Amino acid sequence: MRRGPWPRCARCHAPRGTGRTEDAACRVCADWPDELAHARWAYELAPPVDDLVHGLKYEGWRELAGMMGEALARVELPLPEGEPAVVPVPTTPERLASRGYNQAELLAREVAGRRGWPLVPALARPGRGGSQTSLGPRERAINVRGAFVAGAEASAARGRPAVLVDDVLTTGATAGEAARVLASLGCAPVIVLTYARATGRMRDAA
Repeated sequence: MRRGPWPRCARCHAPRGTGRTEDAACRVCADWPDELAHARWAYELAPPVDDLVHGLKYEGWRELAGMMGEALARVELPLPEGEPAVVPVPTTPERLASRGYNQAELLAREVAGRRGWPLVPALARPGRGGSQTSLGPRERAINVRGAFVAGAEASAARGRPAVLVDDVLTTGATAGEAARVLASLGCAPVIVLTYARATGRMRDAA
């Protein structure tokens, strides 16, 4: 399992290929909304990590969430003082009915339990929403625009830092849209935490 090279962008932790930490602004997160303060991840999306992600997300191997969540809970986060809310990225009702669970929620439960932080399902995704898997960066951003709303338990996240949990970070489009809603609830900062990060050629092809 590859953790990715250093140095990395201080905001999104994308590897900085030049090896110079004083480079100009990172191109990976330059277009992210201000509401998404940071991104952190456990491993690169490369074998065998990609197989684990696929098994949890598409093959019903929900037991993988324990091992994957343990790795997530060990990731160091740039958090201010105050107990953060752990917020899973919600899936659509159709996908929840098809899979029987939301993989992001399973991972978030592990992080919350291992770190002693509250799990707060502060977001909902009421629309149908198409898959992001085969879309390019621009199409991904359009596909998730306005996809999230405040959920039934949104009040429990108000005024807290938020750790937004998902399985994979690719372009940041999904996390950015979710962060906008969390910021409207007074959550700051919003940090997205994912098990895997698509980097380099994998990110460009995703």
